[in-house]
Amino acid sequence: MSADESTGAASAREFDVVVVGGGPAGCSTGVFTAREDLDTVIFDRGRSSLGQCAHLENYLGFPEGIDIETFYDLAHDHAETAGCEVVADLVESVTRAADGDGFVVETQEDRTVRAPRVVGATRYGSEYLKPLDDGDEMFVTHSHGDGEEHEHFDRTYADRDGRTPIEGLYVASPVEEVSEQAIMAAGHGALVGRRVVGDARREEGYWDGIAERVDWLRRERAREDEWGDRERWREYFQNHLPEDHGLSEEELEELLEQEVDDRLDAYVTDDEIDRRKQRAHDAILESLDTDRIRAYLDRVDGE
Repeated sequence: MSADESTGAASAREFDVVVVGGGPAGCSTGVFTAREDLDTVIFDRGRSSLGQCAHLENYLGFPEGIDIETFYDLAHDHAETAGCEVVADLVESVTRAADGDGFVVETQEDRTVRAPRVVGATRYGSEYLKPLDDGDEMFVTHSHGDGEEHEHFDRTYADRDGRTPIEGLYVASPVEEVSEQAIMAAGHGALVGRRVVGDARREEGYWDGIAERVDWLRRERAREDEWGDRERWREYFQNHLPEDHGLSEEELEELLEQEVDDRLDAYVTDDEIDRRKQRAHDAILESLDTDRIRAYLDRVDGE
């Protein structure tokens, strides 16, 4: 069943993570959670600060800057490739589930989904979180010179890792000055994504030493022979296993085997590196204007 088919709390589709906001912070969070096999949906349709930008000039990797439309397309493509479902809909409310298990998220177009973890990633329009503000701590009131008062989300509500006093609720944006530049927002979104992953893995029994790992690929030819052996990895994890892990023998065996698989899969051959390079270049080309590509090739041929 797709998110479009969900029509009520009783029949709500369940995700592991709901991200509210599909800008740099939200998409970056989603990339990290989805790559760790957390079923992630990103809702994106609201007021966007980046949408007011004429041209994004200070995002690393684009020497001449990048137009906002192409940047958004690339960000959403990346999130979807990582495994996220990106839905063009506005989240209207996040409430606690009646059974106390996670949250219920309702949207403008009558979608209803459930998840144990929600990440707020919208610089503007945080009103959807009001149903969770039981202690009146999430929003602050500011007085303006004209005598009017306006209520705003408290940008210090979450800690630096995005965690909040509400278990399962994280905030990637707005967070003080972090929300003011796209590249800073993306970096903070990645940090929050890692924390979400780590918390989810801890619930599965992973201990602190391995709950949050570095998400990267390494060259197989640079790996020392001993680290290509399953038993060497098992020995490593056994040596770093805390005495109070609380896992049954069966649970521990399953966890160790999965972790060894993940560590071995993090090494790739030179041929696989070349294949990934070609796919990466093709994906970028597909996001560019075809006429511009033709004009560039004609100019190169002419030279």
